Amino acid sequence: MQTLGIALMGTGRMAHVYGPKINAHPGLRLEVIYNPRRASAEAAAAQYGGRAMDDLGAVLADPGVDAVVIATPTDTHVDYIEAAARAGKPIYCEKPLDQSLERVDRALAALERDPVPFMLGFNRRFDPDNAALRAAVQAGEIGRLNMLMSWSREPAPPPIDYVRASGGYFVDATIHDIDLLCWIAGERPVEVQAAGSCMFDPQIGAEGDFDMTMTTLKMPSGALVHVNNSRACAYGFDQRLEAFGDAGMVQTVNHRDDNLVRWDSSRTAAREPLKHFFLERYDRSFYNALDEFHAAVTEGRPPSATAADGRAALAIALACNQSAKSRTTVAPDYGGSRQ
Repeated sequence: MQTLGIALMGTGRMAHVYGPKINAHPGLRLEVIYNPRRASAEAAAAQYGGRAMDDLGAVLADPGVDAVVIATPTDTHVDYIEAAARAGKPIYCEKPLDQSLERVDRALAALERDPVPFMLGFNRRFDPDNAALRAAVQAGEIGRLNMLMSWSREPAPPPIDYVRASGGYFVDATIHDIDLLCWIAGERPVEVQAAGSCMFDPQIGAEGDFDMTMTTLKMPSGALVHVNNSRACAYGFDQRLEAFGDAGMVQTVNHRDDNLVRWDSSRTAAREPLKHFFLERYDRSFYNALDEFHAAVTEGRPPSATAADGRAALAIALACNQSAKSRTTVAPDYGGSRQ
């Protein structure tokens, strides 16, 4: 197996997700950890290995760096994509590409000007359960797809500083469901309808954002897609999918550390709590995503989660936000031929 030297860009929460996954993959070597604040890069390198660097130009010119994994704040993604593409380095980038379609178009232009393998980190595509449900739908097990539904509820609201920088609930969270459901359905919506409320954290409402939303996407085929999101859930990280067709239905179920069902004199059908949050529930998906990126670079396979997918998901998420605030049906802006 060909080994790729990886420059991990960033040292925040998502970098700490990818660091161990890079180390666990036999075809990846954590060569560099980059942060313009060197002390932060050194702390992460002490934890995961690799060389700490604070000079972007030196990172991208380093002969030991074969590819980059961008796990920096969202508003820096486009700048790093442009720089890495100019340097000819394959790119894996955390979602979303950006919070602005104009900046996303800048990234797409950079990748057209300097073509390199590029993969977007929509990790939920790489969860084994989600992938199996898609395979069942694509194989025609349920006949024609009529309805597709997603429940995605987080255990507790995030800090308000995170909310302020997130781009809003649809861009921050619903975008995962949007990408996943469009991937499963094999099409993108012609119109969206969304509604939002603030029921758990009044600070989120004071920022003009939502902590609970419901979204309906109407597909060109006529299929209806529903997304049910909440920033709080008393029983853990609720993650379920259901695909309903004219010949049947398939579902995914929530994950637990212990799947036994217990019965005794004081309880019936008692089970363990759900996995706590995305780091636990989708742990394997991050490794699987990097595995596909490795294959894309070393074997020339087109990555399944592309920059165009990222643009489409953002366009739909922004349309959902517009719909919820205007209480109208909105058509996403796919940018003409990029649909």
